[in-house]
Amino acid sequence: MGDFSLAVEIREGTGKGVTRKLRAAGRLPAVLYGRSAAVSLTLDPAELENVFSQSEAGVNTLIDLAGAGEVAGRIVLVKELQRHPVRGTLVHADFFEISADEKISVTVPIHLIGTPEGVKLGGIVEHTMREIELECLPQSIPDSVNVDVSHLELDTAIHLSDITLPADTTTTLDGTLSVAHVAIPRIEEEEVAEVVEGEEGEGEAAAGDGDKAEAGDKDEKSE
Repeated sequence: MGDFSLAVEIREGTGKGVTRKLRAAGRLPAVLYGRSAAVSLTLDPAELENVFSQSEAGVNTLIDLAGAGEVAGRIVLVKELQRHPVRGTLVHADFFEISADEKISVTVPIHLIGTPEGVKLGGIVEHTMREIELECLPQSIPDSVNVDVSHLELDTAIHLSDITLPADTTTTLDGTLSVAHVAIPRIEEEEVAEVVEGEEGEGEAAAGDGDKAEAGDKDEKSE
């Protein structure tokens, strides 16, 4: 059922000392969470990275665990990945077991499609919702939700209730939430402010010239 297969082994020991030795040997410590007690695992980090490089679904990729023991044949999703803060290499992975006939909650990215009409008139697209939480069966997990924004005019928005979700998916999020908005640029307001400031400066300069002229008249009279 899974989209990719991943070889894993059950590890007996736990703790920082054990995981440090595993990483030194080129192995990745991991934990599988499911209906029963958590199971400590170890795997080749390069194989897991290879899964992500081939799949467009990212952490929503369905994975079949392969290997000996109680975890063989289980279908999992990645629950959490931990990477080294400097090197970016994987240092730990958490998986959770799923069932083919039970709905799960997943988060997928939202992609905006098309160029809004308002942008052609100088507007700016504000992508206000970049991810959406969906509920669906494992086999119905979409790679993303595509939203057509080409019809948006200046100062208009598209809301969650306006879009069509992928087949066999639902969301519990508020339908009034904004997904994207075409904002009116504030350049014109800034230009007006600059012009007003410039005019005031010219007025002050003129007044200054008037003061000089008046001072000149007084000098002539005194002569």
